[in-house]
Amino acid sequence: MSTTIIKVNHPLEPLNTAEITIATHTIKKEKNLSESFRFVSVSLYEPSKERVLQFKEGDPIEREAFMTLIDNKEEKSYEAIVSISREKVLKWEHIPDVQPGIMADEFLQCEQVVKNNPEMQAAFRKRGIEDIDLIMADPWSAGNFGIEEEKGKRIARTICWLKTDRFDNGYARPISGLHAFVDLNKMEVIKVVDHDVIPLPPNDGKYTTDGVEKLRDDIKPLDIIQPEGPSFTTNGHEIDWQKWKIRFGFNPREGLVLHTVSYNDDGVERPVLYRASLSEMVVPYGDPGDPVNRNNAFDVGEYGIGMLANPLTLGCDCLGEIQYFDAHLTDSKGNPATIQNAICLHEEDYGILWKHTDFRTEKVDVRRSRRLALSSISTVGNYEYGFFWYFYQDGNVEFEVKLTGILHTKAVLPGEKSPYGNLLAPQLDGPNHQHFFNMRLDMMVDGVQNSVVEVNTESEKSGPHNPFGNAFIAKSHTLKNEQEAMRNMNLESARYWKIINPNKKNWVGEPVGYKIMSGENAYPYAHKDSSLMKRAGFINHHLWVTPYDEKEKYAAGDYPNQHEGGDGLPKWVQQNRNIDNDDIVVWYTMGHHHITRPEDWPVMPTAYMGFMLRPVGFFKQNPSIDVPPSQPKHCDPSSCS
Repeated sequence: MSTTIIKVNHPLEPLNTAEITIATHTIKKEKNLSESFRFVSVSLYEPSKERVLQFKEGDPIEREAFMTLIDNKEEKSYEAIVSISREKVLKWEHIPDVQPGIMADEFLQCEQVVKNNPEMQAAFRKRGIEDIDLIMADPWSAGNFGIEEEKGKRIARTICWLKTDRFDNGYARPISGLHAFVDLNKMEVIKVVDHDVIPLPPNDGKYTTDGVEKLRDDIKPLDIIQPEGPSFTTNGHEIDWQKWKIRFGFNPREGLVLHTVSYNDDGVERPVLYRASLSEMVVPYGDPGDPVNRNNAFDVGEYGIGMLANPLTLGCDCLGEIQYFDAHLTDSKGNPATIQNAICLHEEDYGILWKHTDFRTEKVDVRRSRRLALSSISTVGNYEYGFFWYFYQDGNVEFEVKLTGILHTKAVLPGEKSPYGNLLAPQLDGPNHQHFFNMRLDMMVDGVQNSVVEVNTESEKSGPHNPFGNAFIAKSHTLKNEQEAMRNMNLESARYWKIINPNKKNWVGEPVGYKIMSGENAYPYAHKDSSLMKRAGFINHHLWVTPYDEKEKYAAGDYPNQHEGGDGLPKWVQQNRNIDNDDIVVWYTMGHHHITRPEDWPVMPTAYMGFMLRPVGFFKQNPSIDVPPSQPKHCDPSSCS
């Protein structure tokens, strides 16, 4: 084949289209793959941490691709590693008894199979639906509930809605009481579940400009202008901004990934993170009725957040002086597929960075905060998730998820109200649910040898040393092993966790560190012996800590789709390995508890949740003290300075 390899400047650069083409062509040829094979994912096979940290500009770079494939005919799944540099298959392994994630073209084929099925068509007509083209059939993962007839099959559940026209919001009219199971290998309906006929809700859910009677006319333009351009520079997928140096990547499963994040402190590049990513997420629903009772979507492992990324548009998703990056993936046949503008990079004003007014001299010092935003947005069926990494001038790193889109809905009878949700509109119910996200943080605070310290605040007992009963102290405890590090938040003790380097001391003699500043969080309400808790055991705890193992990347295991459970973090920590003064990975779980409301309909205003990594003794003083003052734009000329 004649494909020009585009040279890359770093071992962690994501695969480009030329490299993907070589990798998929190589394995098709060497393994003589038939048309029944599908490429579930193709991504960079990341070199070892040791190799990356020792890499110097100009060193030779060996490029390899990691692949997951499935043979629909033989119903077998495979993993492969292909050397792009040598055009050779290095690994080809059958992985028994697993189901890889559901692919985009399977979504579309599954919907058509359901709409073409005679039994489903009869059920639609029974409900007075004649125009099959207006039906939406959303494939949901099947989970694993120990049902014998489902074992060993690659299954999707399809839940149906009806549009009134092509551009209508179909989620306004759920076809409740009817759903189907599809064998994705054979692409055929294997089971139809047809309960009582429930009337369609009467109101539409239009939310576009065509569906709004009158738009607001009192909004004046707000422009973000940087006449000299942005303050960041890029070299491939490496960003230099202020004192930050950030490398990032993108892959089909995790989407946006951070690599080798460091802060320049007085001319010294001080590492903070080696790798950070969304390792898994799960969305459990709280309605016991069929089929909502099986809604437990693992959107990372079952679908692929990267595969579902949006092409972003200037002026809508991001504002200001923007640099976009494309994401290079594959379709299920192994052909390169590019999501244009999948990643957005820009700067934002973020209010006051710091301020003080000396009332004696009337001198005012204030600095505006600016942050760097690196983001992507994915659409998973009805929901949108925005994933935003923010970097601040004072050394803070923040991760934020922005949740929006359209709620999952079901129809209820006139006058009926479910105790497991709330009415969004007449006869339209929004079931209560939760969103749990697990972040894998491969920490590197001033080096790879780190520890985790838990800090709890306690009130001091009354006595001569505390005569007014006001004293409280923060007590620190270093977590020594994996079992000890299975921890949860505690508001009563203002609990937080610090990642420290015990081998590096700051100028007051304390270990340098960063702490996790928690944002919104929640606990799961599913029973401990439920299918959800067996498969998503990572949501049992807000904090987990493991020693670094390059094979341990996903909190629910490598193949959560239809897995019976017990894999991932709950399994790994049974080894109870040392995590003190070691190369460690911190896993942080955060949950959004969503009790639905009419204001979430017809499209949900964005909900925000996340956490922050904040320096604690990492710097000897406020690192943003050198940020220059902003020039005033509007003031009395005699008082401007």
